[in-house]
Amino acid sequence: MNLILIILAGIFVNNYVLAQFLGICPFLGVSKKVETATGMGVAVIFVMSLAAAVASLVYDLILVPLGIEYLYNIAFILVIASLVQFVEMFLKKAAPALYQALGVFLPLITTNCAVLGVAVLNMQTGYNFIESVISGFGGAAGFALAIILFAGIRERTEFNDTPKAFDGFPLALITAGLMSIAFLGFSGLIQL
Repeated sequence: MNLILIILAGIFVNNYVLAQFLGICPFLGVSKKVETATGMGVAVIFVMSLAAAVASLVYDLILVPLGIEYLYNIAFILVIASLVQFVEMFLKKAAPALYQALGVFLPLITTNCAVLGVAVLNMQTGYNFIESVISGFGGAAGFALAIILFAGIRERTEFNDTPKAFDGFPLALITAGLMSIAFLGFSGLIQL
């Protein structure tokens, strides 16, 4: 039951983009089309889940036994950068159209603070390996849900008749703010 609560909390209550405001760069940059947002969401699910797992292992099996826990940021960033390189090489071969559509935002997963945030929060919360993987998957699923919903809204409002001052990015920021308010309605539902 606790694992289900961790997933639901990552998706709805503690959504990294809409509740904790982590990972805003790819959220705003890759959300013009649902197809590219879906591709980014899947890539983030893969990277964030694996990063949470590997970061947990690195912390528990290497950093803690050697007494160098203070190096966790450097270790986690190296893990994330390696995983992103793997995803980038895979997408370049397996899905060249998606690779082109994601463009510069795919390497930016390396600096996506949501991916680093999940690894650090798992460590600070004291999650074991399984809880870390579940938390990483739930957080990534929440990111994917947010970016796909946001892209759908942006596609629908792209050709709306709006005042000139709201065209483009200002309307996107207002939409993101309204989505954040909607997701804050879930806060308090799940207490871990």
